[in-house]
Amino acid sequence: MKSRLLTPGPSPVPEETLLEMAKPVPYHRTPEMRQLLIEVTQDLQYVFQTKNPVLTLTSSGTGGMEAAVVNCVAPGGKVICLIAGRFGERWRNLAKVYGAEPISITVPQGQAVQPEQLAQALAQHPDAVAVCCTLSETSTGVGHDVAAFGKLVAKTPAVLLVDAISSLGVMECRTDDWHVDVCVTGSQKALMLPPGLAFVSVSPKAWDLIDRNPTRRTFYFDLKKAKTNLEAGETPYTPAHTLLRALKVSLNRIRAEGIETIWKTQARNAAAARAGFQAMGLEIFATRPADGLTVARVPDGIDGSVLLSKLEKQYGLKLAGGQDNLKGKIVRLAHMGYIDQFDVLAALAGVELVLKEMGHPVEVGKGVAAAQKVWAKGPSVVKLG
Repeated sequence: MKSRLLTPGPSPVPEETLLEMAKPVPYHRTPEMRQLLIEVTQDLQYVFQTKNPVLTLTSSGTGGMEAAVVNCVAPGGKVICLIAGRFGERWRNLAKVYGAEPISITVPQGQAVQPEQLAQALAQHPDAVAVCCTLSETSTGVGHDVAAFGKLVAKTPAVLLVDAISSLGVMECRTDDWHVDVCVTGSQKALMLPPGLAFVSVSPKAWDLIDRNPTRRTFYFDLKKAKTNLEAGETPYTPAHTLLRALKVSLNRIRAEGIETIWKTQARNAAAARAGFQAMGLEIFATRPADGLTVARVPDGIDGSVLLSKLEKQYGLKLAGGQDNLKGKIVRLAHMGYIDQFDVLAALAGVELVLKEMGHPVEVGKGVAAAQKVWAKGPSVVKLG
């Protein structure tokens, strides 16, 4: 039985990228590795859609978020946190750890924070130094209007910090055009690598704030030190350089396909996944769905944990469930990176079969057919901009 990893992180890694990691481990302070870091940084700028340096950290994506907070926000600074789920809460928790004052704008699970709510918060807190949000809230499948957030924050002294960990490289993300000051992502999502690397882009506005922050209480996550080293083609500390070599392979793949083509392709896959779940009678959990994953509510009377276990054991399909109070209540299907339309079809087919087995009145094949109809309409069903 073939196993399919269809979780929103880690995601599948292409064979040629895996083969790159099978090569002997080289020394990390050589001209070849310096050139590799320079090339990878340029490719990352393309994926981020930024002219600013993209710093590579050996950490998970959370390390990149922590770096954003500790470098930009001094103790006592106000941070507006836009919270639509667990990863919005992570921004708030990081702010608390470093002595900042979080101002929480929280919406019910499955809903998105609206630009009007941010505008009101900025008016109430004109002394806020940062606004933190997620482009894709992975815990609920919500996608946020970061372009609108950026327009609002750009008019203020505050900087916009964006968790794009499960969205960069799969959803439209125009870092510079959207006035995103610090954009963070991780290696194990749409960039098609194992976990272990975080990437952080920093705008001139954010660098100015960092320069004025006299209390950067960090050693490993010092972004100024990372920037200085990057200018020489180096990292401050030992990098995960085998992952960097593999990253170059995955980034070549992204370059060859084209980032806008990828956005359109995965938006179609997302539309197909939503249509498939809805045709089975399942409700889409997010009111404003992200395009990197689809989250569906498990029908009443069905244990979502059992459903996921059967999917994996009987059909080799590994989907993700809910976290915390959503455990057993939702299923999360990723469509990012090295996941294509036939992986989505396989997932939908498996869910239909298991739901039927568990007594849910589903017409087998109806969800798959609904998804196929979306793809049959062609690329014109999805537009960017």
